Amino acid sequence: MEKRQATVDSEADGRWAGPGPLTRRGVLGAAGAGLAALGGPALGAARSLAPSDKVNLAVIGAGGQGAANMAKLVGQNIVATADVDYDHVHRSLLDSHFEMIPTRAPLKEAYDKAQRFGDYRKMFDQRKDIDAVLIATPDHHHAVAARMAMERGIHVYVQKPLTYTVEEGRKLLSLAQANPKLVTQMGCQGHSGDNGRRNVELIRGGVIGKVHEVHVWTNRPVWPQGVPKPPPQPTPKALDWPTWLGPANVDWDYAPEYAHFNWRGWVPFGCGALGDMGAHLIDFPFWALEPGLPTRIEARHSRWPGNSDLWSTARPAELTGFPLASMTRYEFAKTPKHTTGGGPLRLTWYDGGFLPPTVPGFPPLLKMNPEGGVLFVGSHGMLMHETYGENTTLIGEGVAERAAKVPQSLPRIAGGMASHEMNWIRAIRGEEKISCPFEYGVRLNETMILGIVALKADQPIDWDGAAGRVTNAPDANQYLTRAYRPGWEL
Repeated sequence: MEKRQATVDSEADGRWAGPGPLTRRGVLGAAGAGLAALGGPALGAARSLAPSDKVNLAVIGAGGQGAANMAKLVGQNIVATADVDYDHVHRSLLDSHFEMIPTRAPLKEAYDKAQRFGDYRKMFDQRKDIDAVLIATPDHHHAVAARMAMERGIHVYVQKPLTYTVEEGRKLLSLAQANPKLVTQMGCQGHSGDNGRRNVELIRGGVIGKVHEVHVWTNRPVWPQGVPKPPPQPTPKALDWPTWLGPANVDWDYAPEYAHFNWRGWVPFGCGALGDMGAHLIDFPFWALEPGLPTRIEARHSRWPGNSDLWSTARPAELTGFPLASMTRYEFAKTPKHTTGGGPLRLTWYDGGFLPPTVPGFPPLLKMNPEGGVLFVGSHGMLMHETYGENTTLIGEGVAERAAKVPQSLPRIAGGMASHEMNWIRAIRGEEKISCPFEYGVRLNETMILGIVALKADQPIDWDGAAGRVTNAPDANQYLTRAYRPGWEL
């Protein structure tokens, strides 16, 4: 197979624009090291497809969110599925939220015909006809499964958060840059929505002036979080628990508080509320304002689970679960003049049900949707929208009039937000430009994950994006990477 060398973009102001090697101590080297520093794997070649061709699809994590994604893709050839619990997959297809989806029956029929695997490593070894794979596993599997696919020349759609660590994101970007024919998509469906794209146009069009402050909030977690580690329970017969653990380098026995949905709140498996919803919400300010990577991140939080002192928020010796609520402040030191005036930008994230404080000029009777939203604060007004960019509210004198004059400048995705999965298929066949590729998604993902790094470090961190390291707290660099269980290395 042909070997390709990674290419790395550069930016004049020193902000990170490409991959760099990461040591086990957690310090990233110069951005130009690229794929050679990662072992230089030989890359498979993707099959050329015409617009009339059906894509041979596989899915890893075929129940839950994976089933919801795949229901959009029943017009393709679903040739293989990989899942550790097919009883759970079957239950997913019977869930009430699928009742009104006309593709539920065709999805079950396609799943019944597809070859089943319990371990995606075996699927990749045995099926050589896979064009593209959708990965909808818990967070700790994302990068390992994506890397295996990309090295084989398989297009990938990876749910958010794209990766569990900063290192994993930069490695996937190396692979994407080394094989530009691969079509990569992050599961960030709001990025394909018409309303979200219009919000970006309005912010860039200056309808609220220069933006210097952004507030982002979510009602997550909606799963058990901030609670002690549960006692082990008998593993369901249909569940392959060792394979579910996969890359997680922990010797934890099964408990229903982990699988299949609740893993998000546990440190070895998920990235908490920020990892779950950050991609959907932080996406729009990151996209519209183009601030680059953050330079300083600080997290405040409720008590860590497992802390014996009920009054203390100090980090316990072992991080098992995430705190119930947190507030994370990002500072971006070098920002574009056309969106922020060139000065620093502050973005504050709130989870656990907290809402931002009322900023000066915010209408007293206007309510923030407690489920989630974004508030841009500009020099001449404000723009607020809900999760996925929906239900935009313009605030301030003359803002609506200015908005009406801003022309459309971003392309629209056929089918909008509901067609984020099909956008990936159409891009594979050369019909449409991909919406949220890794070239963009990795940088957004890294911003989110740095919030988790600051949370775990339990102190403010200064981030050197070009060097890929925390500069003020060397111990925090350990959270940029992780150890893997043998046989599941990245």
